[in-house]
Amino acid sequence: MTRTAPPAALVLGAGGLIPFLGLSALVILGQSLLGVSPRPLLAAYGAVIASFLGGLRWGAAAASPEGRGADYAVAVVPSLVAWAALFAPAPWDLRALGALILAWGLVDQDLPRRGLVPAWLGRLRLALSGVAGLALLAAGFLGSP
Repeated sequence: MTRTAPPAALVLGAGGLIPFLGLSALVILGQSLLGVSPRPLLAAYGAVIASFLGGLRWGAAAASPEGRGADYAVAVVPSLVAWAALFAPAPWDLRALGALILAWGLVDQDLPRRGLVPAWLGRLRLALSGVAGLALLAAGFLGSP
């Protein structure tokens, strides 16, 4: 497996942070986005990305020769927690999603250790989850409900 991240993964990963950073800034500043509240947009984007992160583990399990059932079970956790977070009142929705995405960056670190994904993906996941999770938490703690 390659030791460095492909440029497309870096560019697309960084691009995926734009909605987190932009919408979080709008929530914190109390501004709208073309007349629409950014809070539900940010929560929905966070939930979608959390589900995507679960899909990463599901795909790694499917590609693994051992195909452990536990990996499939763990893979559905982000989707379920994110879905539940969408029903939480503000500011708990963004706080829960932020904590989930931060924690999932750590949870997934077993994947490169087990050789199921390349090492660069583990490092990239930590960086992306760190920025995304902190942006959600900042909006959840600093933004008005």
